[in-house]
Amino acid sequence: MHSSTPASRFAALTALRYRDFRLLWAGQFVSITGTQMRNVAIAWQVYQLAQADSGIRAEIALGLIGLARVIPLVVTALFSGMVADRVERRKILILTSLVAFVCSLVLALAGEMERPPLLLIYAMVALAAVAGAFELPARQAIIPNLVAPQHLPNALSLNIVSWQLATVIGPALSGVLIAAVGVAPVYWIDAATFLAVAAAALLMRTRNIPSRTEPVSLQAALAGLRFVFSHRLIAATMLLDFFATFFGATGVLLPIFADQVLRVGPTELGWMYAAPSAGAVVAATLLSSVRIPRQGLTLLAAVLAFGACVAIVGLSRWLPLTLAALAGMGAADTVSMVIRGTIRQLLTPDELRGRMVAVNMVFFAGGPQLGETNAGFIASLIGAPAAVTLGGVACILLVAGTALRVRELREYEGP
Repeated sequence: MHSSTPASRFAALTALRYRDFRLLWAGQFVSITGTQMRNVAIAWQVYQLAQADSGIRAEIALGLIGLARVIPLVVTALFSGMVADRVERRKILILTSLVAFVCSLVLALAGEMERPPLLLIYAMVALAAVAGAFELPARQAIIPNLVAPQHLPNALSLNIVSWQLATVIGPALSGVLIAAVGVAPVYWIDAATFLAVAAAALLMRTRNIPSRTEPVSLQAALAGLRFVFSHRLIAATMLLDFFATFFGATGVLLPIFADQVLRVGPTELGWMYAAPSAGAVVAATLLSSVRIPRQGLTLLAAVLAFGACVAIVGLSRWLPLTLAALAGMGAADTVSMVIRGTIRQLLTPDELRGRMVAVNMVFFAGGPQLGETNAGFIASLIGAPAAVTLGGVACILLVAGTALRVRELREYEGP
């Protein structure tokens, strides 16, 4: 590893000096680009199939995508974290990438069908979620093994830049492809991108061998949960993220906003899916080279801004305003994500890091996925705009309550 300090003009790229982190960073970028393309294709395909089938409302059909993702995640999360702490994490990345590759192949074949069954799409979404539940703890937990501790915040920021760049490019490209040639080519491209992570993991030299091996047991799996809730600051940030993303879930309803509210097509829908990540890229790029002052209050302010932007999305009837509000959501969420990630990684010992990430995965992934299911059902009752606006207001109230109750978060200054 390199220990020397780079020139100041390269400070934002410090973590990329580490070869194995570069490999992970690049592989993740390619893979997530494909995944984001797939997500837009799934949402559009499910919406179109539901519109053609009078037996199910489009709002509910879209909401079930989130349910298909969250159930496998919750069921497997604790054990996936234990696996990440007991097995070489590089091998986990290879295996989960191959499982996700197969899922995308099946979706590609289904995309070639005139009327593929919704159940098949939901099944592949669920299986891909299982792969993701094992991949994410391994990928996040391996990062501190790839860079020096003083460069960890920079690595986390660059990780977010990679992820958000992919989620700008992926949806925008997907929207154009869907409008031009349909969903099947999108799935084929996504399948190919999973090979990038497998290749990057194969080329990595770092080997994390667990310092001690615990027996496989429910008690060992629950160790991460006990650790999280024994640290009030970590628990508070996870709960805040869970409920903010639960109330602020908008992504699953964007096909309805595009078609029925803004009166635009799949190309503009791709822009809408890309907008949060465009805002996030700007925020993450700025954060990669600066220190965030008074991090607890900054975190609360970021989540407050996130809720306000969600409410604007619900109220907007003008595409540029909707895109700006979605971008604001992404920027605010990124500020929150960097602060939360740094707190968790610095306070968690390596032998528990995989399980801590798995617990966090339930919160940060379970929140929006359950929120999408909830938003779909509420939208079926009161309409998509009202459902999203109500979620934004609930998010704002959540921040106010958290600020009053959790003194440790209000007073947290950062490392």
